[in-house]
Amino acid sequence: YGPERGMFVLIVVSIGITSWMPTARIVRGDVLALKEREFILAAQSIGTSDVRIILRHILPNVLSPILVSATLGIANAIITESALSFLGLGFPPDFPTWGRLLNDAVDYMQLYPERVLWPGLAISLTVLSINYLGDGLRDALDPRIRGR
Repeated sequence: YGPERGMFVLIVVSIGITSWMPTARIVRGDVLALKEREFILAAQSIGTSDVRIILRHILPNVLSPILVSATLGIANAIITESALSFLGLGFPPDFPTWGRLLNDAVDYMQLYPERVLWPGLAISLTVLSINYLGDGLRDALDPRIRGR
């Protein structure tokens, strides 16, 4: 395994640990708001079990914000890893990342501008695609939008 794998695991875990908190805040806020809505109170008043309320009422209403936030978190993690690799703080040199490719291309930018263009374009298009995917999932899964 070696130190390269340890560095890989360290970076992935550190980005993962720091990127889940905004999603948790969104979920908590939505659940607290939904908990006080009339249809939840009506379901509780007729004796519906908590598990059924969570699965049938709360989860469908919270699922789309979770997916949108998760896709934004993935895009943010890609940008974070690329920035760390560009600064030389990311994965070891034998891991070819887009940030490392940008870092290596800076010295040759005058002679070979495509060395900067392609990794930068790959980062931009990947992040944009993930954001559009999250937006499409929200449009498809959000019950408030689906009813229109």
